Amino acid sequence: MLIALAILAISIPGYGQEEEGTKTMDIYGFIMMDAGYNFNQIEPNWFDVVRPTKLPTYKNQYGTDGNFFFSVRQTRLGFKNYFDTPLGQLFTQFEFEMFGTGVDAGQTTIRLRHAYAELGQFGVGQYWSPFMDIDVFPNTVEYWGPNGMVFFRNVQFRWMPIKGDTRLTFALERPGASADQGVYAGRVELDGVTPRFRVPDLSGEFRKAIPIGYVEVAAITRLIEWEDNNNDQYDLSDRAIGWGINLSTNLKFGSGKDVFRGQIVYGKGIQNYMNDAPVDVGIEDNPGNATAPVKGVPLPLIGIVAFVDHTWNEKFTTSVGYSLLDIDNSNRQADDAFKRGQYAALNVMYYPVKNLMAGIEFQYGDRTNYRSDYNPSIFKTQFSFKYNFSQSFYKK
Repeated sequence: MLIALAILAISIPGYGQEEEGTKTMDIYGFIMMDAGYNFNQIEPNWFDVVRPTKLPTYKNQYGTDGNFFFSVRQTRLGFKNYFDTPLGQLFTQFEFEMFGTGVDAGQTTIRLRHAYAELGQFGVGQYWSPFMDIDVFPNTVEYWGPNGMVFFRNVQFRWMPIKGDTRLTFALERPGASADQGVYAGRVELDGVTPRFRVPDLSGEFRKAIPIGYVEVAAITRLIEWEDNNNDQYDLSDRAIGWGINLSTNLKFGSGKDVFRGQIVYGKGIQNYMNDAPVDVGIEDNPGNATAPVKGVPLPLIGIVAFVDHTWNEKFTTSVGYSLLDIDNSNRQADDAFKRGQYAALNVMYYPVKNLMAGIEFQYGDRTNYRSDYNPSIFKTQFSFKYNFSQSFYKK
């Protein structure tokens, strides 16, 4: 929190040395409480979300069915600053929430979302990857969202030669990937195989505004390498090219207040850019090669999102839809390796007064494993209450 307070102090107009030009700061966020019931099992650190990859791989892996939960982990705070400079407007955004992931999975703790600055056509910092389309995310209360959606905030350097409703963006992004050793996990021959990322990922997007919304195409390419540092008769060093194409859209219909949000993505070795996917590289037999009897291959995937946000009136809305992620597994992944995940949600949201929302949502998730007969599902009911707040400070 000390870092956040320091940034807040520095960002307040009038703090420190004065400069010419307009300065504006927005403080925004929301307080959100979720309560719900898991009719089935999910990995305990992910009790308040629907992630097909975190469903059990065998019966009663996570205890017994039926658990009630409470959470405030979606609560969020952010700061946006706008400064007029001789080179144009400088925009900065610092935003965090309380949803722990990684080593903090399952905890209510500070998690960075955005640390980003933009001047003219250029931007640097942690922000939405151009390969994703945040506008595809539906008006749901479940935190994690559609599993087949491209969803990744990444550290990047971006160039935006066209800005506005129609836009063009390119970015160099922080590289990274993971691998599955499959049935050979734990073999000493694989212990010394380490990843290497010599070049950044390259991504880009083009969005075309149309009268009823927009259409967008995004692409990414990446180099994934690994090196065998063992001193033995094998040389498992190799590389793979990851790539993907993402088509997405928002289309208004009916009264103009209803929106279809859709996306379809296909690629290989891009799992870490997906909202809920496991590894980018799988292990495969390499017969006839005594030096490299196994090899890593980028795993193909297809992701689909189709949701409709419907506005009944100024007090009530509904979101309903479905998402799918399907992976082509390599032949030496374990039988219980993740193959396919499905996600669906249906809700009713009530807005009694400005900045206040109460909603109930029914959620479904399903996991299909590579060759295992155990394919679990989860049903959840979630009640959420959300209070938005914001304040702008302006100085000339």
